Amino acid sequence: MQQTGFTALERVPRAELEARWARCRARMADLCPEASGLLVFSRVNIYWLTGTLANGLCWLPAAGEPVLLSRKGIERAHLESALTHILPFRSYSPLAGILAEAGSPLGDAVAVECAGLSWMLGQKLEQALAPRRLLPGDRILALGRMVKTPWELAKLRDCGARHHRSLHDLLPRRIRPGMNEREISLACWEVFFSQGHSGQMRMGSFGEEIFLGHVSAGDSGNYPSVFDGPLGLRGEHPAVPFMGAAQKVWEPGQPLSCDVGFCRDGYQTDKTQIYFAGRKADIPADLDRAHQAGMAIQARVAELAVPGALPQDLWQAAKAMAEAEGVAAGFMGLGGNQVRFIGHGIGLHIDEFPPLADKVAVPLEAGMVLAIEPKIGVPGKGMVGVENTFEVGAASGAACITGDAYDMVCVGE
Repeated sequence: MQQTGFTALERVPRAELEARWARCRARMADLCPEASGLLVFSRVNIYWLTGTLANGLCWLPAAGEPVLLSRKGIERAHLESALTHILPFRSYSPLAGILAEAGSPLGDAVAVECAGLSWMLGQKLEQALAPRRLLPGDRILALGRMVKTPWELAKLRDCGARHHRSLHDLLPRRIRPGMNEREISLACWEVFFSQGHSGQMRMGSFGEEIFLGHVSAGDSGNYPSVFDGPLGLRGEHPAVPFMGAAQKVWEPGQPLSCDVGFCRDGYQTDKTQIYFAGRKADIPADLDRAHQAGMAIQARVAELAVPGALPQDLWQAAKAMAEAEGVAAGFMGLGGNQVRFIGHGIGLHIDEFPPLADKVAVPLEAGMVLAIEPKIGVPGKGMVGVENTFEVGAASGAACITGDAYDMVCVGE
């Protein structure tokens, strides 16, 4: 018998969900006007639309009440979600009938979150809904989630404050030269959990994974990486190329790059803190010059990140500054580690729209949250630079929500 009397840990307010539905519907009307609604399959996007990380799908009609269909855990969905229609289902075959009975029928054309389904399941869905036309709906969700609501911004600001306190104030007390990367990673986890980290990091891009982030001592910062970011790392193992290697020790005179995200209530901020094993006066001139350039580029990109600015222009400005500062060769990675972006949107996923990259001409809007990450690889020594999370709002530039101290933190002086 099902137990009763449980209370949800948190319930996303109905008004908050309605604001998200309205945003998606506006994007749907613009991008896919023939669609009768949007079918969503990935759990994070289902959470964003319903307030529960359900195992199933969500139907957002162009008008009317959304429907959440759950394969398992329907009792939990009722506890956590403010939706009116939460129903069980097993397969795609009766989907059209279930939605019609719920008073929210599918039309002749349906937008679909393509990235939320495997090829096999996509084919099954297509067969089940024939002869309806299935239209790509991923951009509707990306643009809908791009601008955060005040409720989401409050979550992200809290996350950012905890993130800065963890990396800038607390972690330096727990690490020292002579520790290996794995020991430093575990110290980072201890600090993060003490500050309320949820323990879960999420990527949106197909096939991308992450666990804590990158902990790279010395030349690990330039070690070949398959991750779509500039910082190299040895990682735990070839099968788990994340966190840090037990075989790599942080030696005196070396930089340590900790590119590790913080998650709180599902929302994530991104931050990279650079540490130096020694005194500030002993930081090598090439490392110091590169780090100063990274801080200057971050400041300039944040200044330009105002409502109406184009991501492609921020990328071009960052590249031009890297050239002017004399760090272009290692800018955003050395050799095969080099990436062609200066930042990205962030929220429920680390890698949200838009990338701050060439040919991305979607104007920034107030309420967007961006990770800005100018990093510079120095041959034979590692990677320095910065990454922080910023909120787009005022005409004077984006405001940092992950702290205001960007210098290298010296440890073991």
